[in-house]
Amino acid sequence: MRTWGKHPALFLYDPRPLWRLLRQDWDVIDLHEEPFALATAEVLAIRALQGLHIPYLLYSAQNIDKRYPPPFRWLERWALRHARAVSVCNSRAAEIVTRKGLTGRAVVVGLGLDTSAFTPAPHTTSERSVIRVGYVGRLAPQKGVHVLLKALARDSTLHLALAGAGPEEEALRVRAERDGTRNRVEFVGPVDQTQLPDFYRSLDVLAVPSLTTPGWVEQFGRVVIEAMACGTPVVASDSGALPEVVGGAGLLVAPGDALELAAALKQVGTDAELAGRMRAAGIARAQAYDWDVIGGEYVALYENVAGVSPTGGADAMPDIIVVAFHNADLLRETLAPVAHLSVTVVDNSSDPDVRALCEELGVRYLDPGRNGGFAAGVNHGLAHQSPTGRDVLLLNPDAVIDESGIRRLHSALRARPDLASVGPAQVDGQGIPSRVAWPLPSPAGAAIEAIGLGSRRRNTYVIGSVLLLRAEALAQIGGFDESFFLYAEEADWARRAVRLGWHHQLVNDVQALHIGSATSSDPIRREAHFHASQERYHRKHFGAFGWQIARAAIIAGSAARALVLRGERATHARDRALHYLRGPMARQFAASSPPARSPE
Repeated sequence: MRTWGKHPALFLYDPRPLWRLLRQDWDVIDLHEEPFALATAEVLAIRALQGLHIPYLLYSAQNIDKRYPPPFRWLERWALRHARAVSVCNSRAAEIVTRKGLTGRAVVVGLGLDTSAFTPAPHTTSERSVIRVGYVGRLAPQKGVHVLLKALARDSTLHLALAGAGPEEEALRVRAERDGTRNRVEFVGPVDQTQLPDFYRSLDVLAVPSLTTPGWVEQFGRVVIEAMACGTPVVASDSGALPEVVGGAGLLVAPGDALELAAALKQVGTDAELAGRMRAAGIARAQAYDWDVIGGEYVALYENVAGVSPTGGADAMPDIIVVAFHNADLLRETLAPVAHLSVTVVDNSSDPDVRALCEELGVRYLDPGRNGGFAAGVNHGLAHQSPTGRDVLLLNPDAVIDESGIRRLHSALRARPDLASVGPAQVDGQGIPSRVAWPLPSPAGAAIEAIGLGSRRRNTYVIGSVLLLRAEALAQIGGFDESFFLYAEEADWARRAVRLGWHHQLVNDVQALHIGSATSSDPIRREAHFHASQERYHRKHFGAFGWQIARAAIIAGSAARALVLRGERATHARDRALHYLRGPMARQFAASSPPARSPE
């Protein structure tokens, strides 16, 4: 198809064949362009003009969190908001599109290769006085080839073959002459794709010395898996997506550190045992990027976007995930009624007492090694969930529900195919009912509440202290957004689900006990997290302008209440107005070990 323009974000397709193409009967549109690209906007505009409702997915490799100027920022937000999924080639890109408002899932799918062409040569262990180092790629400053030449100058046994061309080639030739390494550097020039396997096989080690710059980092690094598939050990910079692609099958060095790079290349070239282990690990690693594997991952993604992915377990009891943070005694009360079920405890505190309790009760224990917050804890549990396709019950470590209640929740969830989540009614330790169903936050909602009409808003989601999630919805939407350390993560998930046509329901005839905030001892920090999450939520879903509308409404409403109320309620309203006047995220504490979850 003809295109106009050459910039990857600014070109357009010829709209005439595109118009005809989109009118065909498609199940899914894979729009393999960045969300902010003009081509993306063009395709989606034609889709809208034709009145099509074909689900689409996008692609992103952008692993630097950039704020684009209008209109690209607006195009990006709109495209992400209506996308069923985004395929990304690195996990950082997944985090970024999720933070920017992606409704569906961000799924990491690597770049593929033909492992029948990129194959290893018979391995020989003969000793040589020369270590043949290779580089494949553009000869550009951000690629760090000048660092590689500095490393070469430190060890006379290192000989280098540079495959590629680029704007830095002449400067690199001058540097090699100046450093006295010109006789050990071979400028091979561009290598044809069909000749690349032989080039890799001729090397003792491949160097990927890419740098971290403000505007660019490696988004994948296909040369890593190509070399590994050919049985060539890899030494790469600990930069961008390279550590993710290397995956423990190669050596990582600090970007820009010529001394460390030289030492690593020397080690691989002289330690036959190490090189052998790296060779075997690399060959195995490369198999995960074979085109058949990558193709299968895309088929699974297309099926999910089209709504034909495998369904959850309609009959099996849900898996239970509890995100804990210290307080093993309280956790015991949560686990005791359900310990005989499929329970996973994610311990954000790495507490030996929590581990011991899980071993005693026979429930699964996971230690993520960090306190990433409630959302990260849930995602860690989901990532380690057995592939049973079961629904998932999120249970706070200060909440109690028995098996009978879980079964009734599950029946309610499965009674309606459009329900993404259900939650029970809750009472506190004194038996006083707690509010658990709320309207989804929005600037309009904040304005309605500011004028005293908040009670007229319809409840649309249930808080996450005891929340049963449907397997199909999880498969389509994905896990929680980890940028929400505490609070609003379930509201964010619920809003994304609503955009995809799902609903949420409170099951009033099921009751759970919930001792709110029992896992937190710092109410000031808890409140700071709550308000900061509200700002983060509004910015994500309604942009900076939407947040300012919501903020103004909250300030106005709180100030008005501070004038008409008396006593403690007036003080609370005044403090809330001041808090939002100064900005919740600006005031948020940088706490070293805040609670994993302080429920609403």
